[in-house]
Amino acid sequence: MARPKKRFQQLVDEIDRTPWGPAEQALVAEAVALAVEIGDEQLEYQARMRQTASANMNGATDVMLNSFAWCLARHDADPQRFPADLDYGGADLMWQFKWMASALRSSPAFSVEQIAAVLDDMESHYRTAGLGLSGVLTARFEDAWDAGRLDDAESLRVRLEATPRDEHSHCDACGRSQFAGFFAETDRDAEAIRLVEEMLEGGFSCGEEPEHALSRVLLPYLRAGRVDEAKSAHLRSYRLAKDNPDNLRIVANNIVFAAVTGNEARALSLVERHIAWLAHDGLNVDAHFAALAAFAFALDRVADAGHGDTPVRGAESPALAPFFGQHDGSWTASELAAAAWATAERIGADFDHRDGTDGHARSLARIRALAGEHYEVPIRSDAFITTADAATPSDADAWFDRVMDLAQFGAEHETLQALPHALAVDDPAKLAQLMSMRLGILIALDRAAEALELLPARIDALRAAGMHEQADLEQRLGLATFGLNTPEAAAALEHELQASDALPAWSRGDLAISRASLHMHAEEPDAALDLAELAARAFAEAEDSRLANTTTLVAIAAVLQKGDIEAASALLDRLLAQDDLSVGHRAQALQTRARVRGGTEAFADGAADADEACRLLAGLGATKALASAHLLAGALWEDAGDPEKAVTRYRVTSRLVAQEGGDLTGADFRLARAMLAAGDAHEAAELFGQVLEREEQAEVSAASRGMTASLLARALASSGEFGQAVGAFGYAAELFGEAEEHADHAVALTERARILARFDENDDAIESLEAASDIARKAPEAVGALVDVLHNLGQAYGARQDERAFALFDEVAALAQEHEAGWLLAEVTDSRGRAFAEFGRTDEAVAAALTAADGFAALGDAGSAGGSELFAARLLAGGERAGDAVPIYRSAIDHAEAHPPLRQVSALELGDVLEGLGRHVEAAEVRALLDS
Repeated sequence: MARPKKRFQQLVDEIDRTPWGPAEQALVAEAVALAVEIGDEQLEYQARMRQTASANMNGATDVMLNSFAWCLARHDADPQRFPADLDYGGADLMWQFKWMASALRSSPAFSVEQIAAVLDDMESHYRTAGLGLSGVLTARFEDAWDAGRLDDAESLRVRLEATPRDEHSHCDACGRSQFAGFFAETDRDAEAIRLVEEMLEGGFSCGEEPEHALSRVLLPYLRAGRVDEAKSAHLRSYRLAKDNPDNLRIVANNIVFAAVTGNEARALSLVERHIAWLAHDGLNVDAHFAALAAFAFALDRVADAGHGDTPVRGAESPALAPFFGQHDGSWTASELAAAAWATAERIGADFDHRDGTDGHARSLARIRALAGEHYEVPIRSDAFITTADAATPSDADAWFDRVMDLAQFGAEHETLQALPHALAVDDPAKLAQLMSMRLGILIALDRAAEALELLPARIDALRAAGMHEQADLEQRLGLATFGLNTPEAAAALEHELQASDALPAWSRGDLAISRASLHMHAEEPDAALDLAELAARAFAEAEDSRLANTTTLVAIAAVLQKGDIEAASALLDRLLAQDDLSVGHRAQALQTRARVRGGTEAFADGAADADEACRLLAGLGATKALASAHLLAGALWEDAGDPEKAVTRYRVTSRLVAQEGGDLTGADFRLARAMLAAGDAHEAAELFGQVLEREEQAEVSAASRGMTASLLARALASSGEFGQAVGAFGYAAELFGEAEEHADHAVALTERARILARFDENDDAIESLEAASDIARKAPEAVGALVDVLHNLGQAYGARQDERAFALFDEVAALAQEHEAGWLLAEVTDSRGRAFAEFGRTDEAVAAALTAADGFAALGDAGSAGGSELFAARLLAGGERAGDAVPIYRSAIDHAEAHPPLRQVSALELGDVLEGLGRHVEAAEVRALLDS
């Protein structure tokens, strides 16, 4: 039994180190099973005590109740062998008692008598153990509040506040959060906000805090007109709560906030993201009630915004049938709202019947009353996508035109979808064209066998259209003219081309363009161009402008393959100027020109082309193609330095990809990156977190996850969530290290160090920078990363009066000179001056700062020049050399003309210096600058 017991101890140690979640739950389950197998009840007690806590935090109420009951029975039977407190840092048995009454109260399946018995048993155990009664009063307060007995709850709250705190009282975070929720429900918003802000200012936190407390004061903040605080609280609360299904109530509060603040699209997205949580904990029915009411309210707001017919993704899951009933197909927002209200009302009635109150009915009334409230708090994480709806073709001939446009663009998926509607055309020539489109797409999709079965129908259609020579040609060639890329197909086309003089012009063109396409696949652009020219002449002779334009697009592709961007641009411009260009060809040409313009850094012009292509494709109903087109437009606007426009385009991409399938993770990554660039850091952090979660589940490469984690960290830092940012940068560094991406690894550690230094965690910051320095030297080609790390480490050493700073500054300066990086050279010279000042070497510090100022000024950076001069002047003024400081202050003021804050500080300090020198008139003149 020695080995199993050793394994048990290893499991317990690992459980105590592992955060709440699925991994920790699995370890606990393994420990319980192993203890049972060993047959040692004391070990089982250790495991089950942890299981009770784990189940409480992870929303497994049935497991929690069973585990607690087992432990309590053992403790009551033999308190010595099964002590209430195992002294491992987790909740002891008496603390866990507080969870039990709450768990029973959360389901109407348990009677009032059963709940009262648990509360009485709890008080008896506390008294027997000689414990304070704060924990008991807390449980009784929660019971009265949840049951809707508000007068009793208020009396118990007052008693609880007057009761001395003890080791079984709620912690500083949970106690404040609980009372804040009660105050908010009883119309004492100011008191609720006060308690939550006390908690935040004190840095108090716990298992579900501060996210629960923040969610409780969202509406109070709004009613107080403090919309900025409300928005910040919502984004932080949701980000902290979104990964644990036991936080269903917290998420429900955030959904209501989104719905009442004009963010209906976000509310719908949150409903879709968390609706599956209803099935997580079958006994936590009170949380189901809160969530269903929130979902119903939010979906009503979605319908009021004109989107009641929008499908609610995930609601059709069989696991949710007990909540919404059976339903054929997807639920619309309006349908699901009605079903959610009905279920919430039924559950509420069950609770009120048990409790003998109208507490849950009042809760529903409060949330329904919010229908009359609206607050404008823009959050740009989600939006309803409004693309132009394509008009449905009225008959087979109109469908034929739609198919041709879709095929000419290259929208294979949509072409195949539309084709069946057009096959009823009367014109056999049109039918032959439709068959040609179908065969070409099947070949492109590697479905050659399927295409071969359809070839006889195509040949029959050609004969019916009187095109007997083309029918005979395709009879001989098989699938060669439809893109089949085999040596045999290429040889057959060559053979027919050599003997094609007697063929009709259209057939000669078809042969030439088919062979040209195979040359393009083989990266033989010159041969493709020769044949494209031959095809163009043939189609012109046949007076087929459609295929003549197709040939021009093939020629443009060949010119681009040759790398002749100028010639390709000219061809594209001429093609787009034509009046006979179809919608499909125009969209394809625009998209090609957008890419070409992007390649030549004409990003805004390229983005405008991509936007126009999007408009045309929307009119054709080409949804998959439209997603890609918006992705291109977003990328070009991003490169053009207009992240606002990029966000709009990427958002359409994400929504379409979610509907049609595709790389949603990649689309959302781009959207989050653009959001961050546009200044929407909170929203970006939320989306980066989702992207990283998907990447973890898909087990994508460590380097890719590292990039996402790094951007998540930047978004968190920009949101003011510095503690989480430090952790995210640390995780990014681990991932980059695993991938042996040395430069990125070093950068992540450097960014982490910057934040640590900002909060005076200087030892940890230097440790991080030293590690980064060692790693950056493994990638000497990444000069930017190397100088950034070395420069930051030098600055950190300088602040500590560590002589190693100067060797690092020398190294950075040498790299700056080697790579002709004048601004960097000036910056590191300024850093050297500041380090000299830390050592008390004033003359060297002043000289270095003035040299840096000259360097900045020579590069046109007057603001940085003024900053270096201000530093030098301060050193002189503080070292009893005020007279020497005066001209340097004046120079700083001159350089700061375009930088008002720097100008004002410099003028204010110079005025004081002149006053001290007795130069009162000059001091007055300088101070006059403060008013100018």
